[in-house]
Amino acid sequence: MENIKLWEKIKIDSSVGKDSLAVLHCGDTRDFMEEVPDESISLIITSPPYNIGKVYERRTAISKYLETQKDIIGRLVNKLKSDGSFCWQVGNYVEKGEVYPLDIYYYNIFKDLGLKLRNRIIWHFGHGLHASKRLSGRYETILWFTKSDNYVFNLDAIRVPSKYPGKRHYKGNKKGKPSCNPLGKNPSDVWQKLNEEWESAFWDIPNVKANHPEKTFHPCQFPIELVERCILALTNRGDWVLDPFVGVGSTSIASLKNERRSIGIDKEESYIIEAKKRIHLFNEGSLIPRPMTKSIYKPTGKEKVSQIPVEWLNQSPAICK
Repeated sequence: MENIKLWEKIKIDSSVGKDSLAVLHCGDTRDFMEEVPDESISLIITSPPYNIGKVYERRTAISKYLETQKDIIGRLVNKLKSDGSFCWQVGNYVEKGEVYPLDIYYYNIFKDLGLKLRNRIIWHFGHGLHASKRLSGRYETILWFTKSDNYVFNLDAIRVPSKYPGKRHYKGNKKGKPSCNPLGKNPSDVWQKLNEEWESAFWDIPNVKANHPEKTFHPCQFPIELVERCILALTNRGDWVLDPFVGVGSTSIASLKNERRSIGIDKEESYIIEAKKRIHLFNEGSLIPRPMTKSIYKPTGKEKVSQIPVEWLNQSPAICK
């Protein structure tokens, strides 16, 4: 990896980790892949453009959009180690009120390239645009594919506390002994916005909106903790993590925080500049990512904004939920 041509290489203070390194490149992912050695990346994780007309993309026909994405993914596959993983986080493409679930379309692209789906993870969040002619969208999906049957999966790194740790075996050779794993349980494939967070099987990961501590000017920012949990589970210290649509650097920061090396690529120079800035702030200790174990604030009912307006007192309380 030392021969790679870099737009920017940022060395991180040794207090973060001796193997920590962030590489940022401003340009086209397809071109940059020529500089990345084959089978050198342990995890490719990203949230690609959804073809919905954001400032960083040009809206086009869904077929043409998927054709372009297939070309990019095809170039990425060769860079992945045999025990490596893809995590492709997507939502929906909507045209004239009709929803196209992108994860369904992407499945065949990855499958045709020989990858195997291990989980279709549902990420639920509580805030977003309110629809008027259909139910409001409150979830996206992460497709976790592996290149082979021999892949890295560190379950212990992402376990959550058991709900009933005192349960015991009621029969057999282990009768009377604790039946739960002392390290906790598997967090399941549904990552939901719940107050109990790590006390449940669900992972509480709020999307990055106005009041989120990580919010920048990016319109569809990746939460650091969403990436972090994938990195902990699917890579080891010192491994290379690649984000082909890195945006403002959430994947880079999540990698550095956990002593991984990262490559982030984006064609928007303003995003790369912001990513570089955020990485330096993190290195200095000034950028504090939202902790994975932090509970979501739950209104007590005493706050003015959580109370039903007096004008609505004769209407159903459900109207406010």
